[in-house]
Amino acid sequence: MFIHVVLFEVKPKEVAQYRKDSLIWARYTKTAKGFLAYRTMSRYGHKNQYTSIYQWVKKSDHDCFMRKYHDWLVSKSKAKVKVLDYYNLKQVDSLRR
Repeated sequence: MFIHVVLFEVKPKEVAQYRKDSLIWARYTKTAKGFLAYRTMSRYGHKNQYTSIYQWVKKSDHDCFMRKYHDWLVSKSKAKVKVLDYYNLKQVDSLRR
């Protein structure tokens, strides 16, 4: 499993639009090969920080989606946000209830 996380700084007046933009991205990823899940989360203890988290079967599925849609979706996004960092995570162990 591959997880891609983008950490953003989002000013309070931009949060509603950021969430709308995130759902646009999520609707496109929902139809992509290998896509498993999407989440928008706020970061505890850090004012104005939010993450967009995408879960994929494998990194190549994510890469294919990004090549095809990334620039176009960025052009459609209206919120003014600052990207603080990107995290690419590969599953090592897993335990589910």
